[in-house]
Amino acid sequence: MSEQGYQDYKTPVYLVCGFLESGKTSLIKSMLEDDNFSSGERTLILQCEEGVEELDKQLLRKANAVLESVEEYEDLTPNYLASLQAKYLPERVIIEYNSVWGIENLFKVKKPDEWELAQMVCMIDATTFDNYLTNMRQLISEAPKLADLVIFNRCTEQTEKSRFRRVIKAMNNSCNLLFENVDGSADDGVGEEDLPYDMKADVIEIKDEDFGIWYIDCMEHPERYDGRTVRIKAQAFTVDGLPARSYLAGRYAMTCCAADVGGIGFICRYAKKRPKEAEWLTITAQCSAEYSDVHGRDAVVLKELSNEPAEKPQDELVYFNR
Repeated sequence: MSEQGYQDYKTPVYLVCGFLESGKTSLIKSMLEDDNFSSGERTLILQCEEGVEELDKQLLRKANAVLESVEEYEDLTPNYLASLQAKYLPERVIIEYNSVWGIENLFKVKKPDEWELAQMVCMIDATTFDNYLTNMRQLISEAPKLADLVIFNRCTEQTEKSRFRRVIKAMNNSCNLLFENVDGSADDGVGEEDLPYDMKADVIEIKDEDFGIWYIDCMEHPERYDGRTVRIKAQAFTVDGLPARSYLAGRYAMTCCAADVGGIGFICRYAKKRPKEAEWLTITAQCSAEYSDVHGRDAVVLKELSNEPAEKPQDELVYFNR
């Protein structure tokens, strides 16, 4: 590569984050051993904690990789990163980051101009996820909210994959999820779900407390609802990107903590006239799986069959961890 060509080259950075013993080192090891990922590129691995598993020297040599360790967050300075760039001239960088240090803190550190984030992977130990969710919800939410891929490992038959998916998808609906099982197999957790409403009913009744479950399932499997009729309670909103003669039928939802509340919902084509802004309605609608201008992807779009004024739910917020 010419000098000018190297100056124009952007070094891809792969960020692997998670708490201690969440499987970060094991993932990086598998990345280096994967012929589809590693083809001898000069790789700098920046390890921000010392876990139980280590990257052995033989693997590093074979993968043309070098390992640098950072013991304290304060050592992760712009000058330090610049010195690594000058020393190794890496063709790619893998950062194994301790999420306890805070993902936002990492993004605040100035990186070499050559570095460009290519992918962010969040590792989660399925056996401890509920405990972290209960006691450190805001901290454990940081990485999944930004990740391209979330991997749950150490999964068993008892792992509540459907519920875990809802929690993560509420934080970041565009990320991919993978569940790694203790028997060595892996799946995306999308199998048959124990939905709390009757999918075989002529009109699928969505209870107030099940709105979050229904919303996530609609976003992941819009084809499942194509042609079906549902009855929901929602508010009518006007938002940017709505097509003519439609409103957004939605609710406010708590995505990760009480301070993080946002709107969710679907385009609804009204039957007679646009409802009043923020009016609570019981809506009976036919679903279709099609491209949604609001979501920028395929989603469920509602065709209103009827609506009637409704009392607001006892709890107006939607939750995703039930």
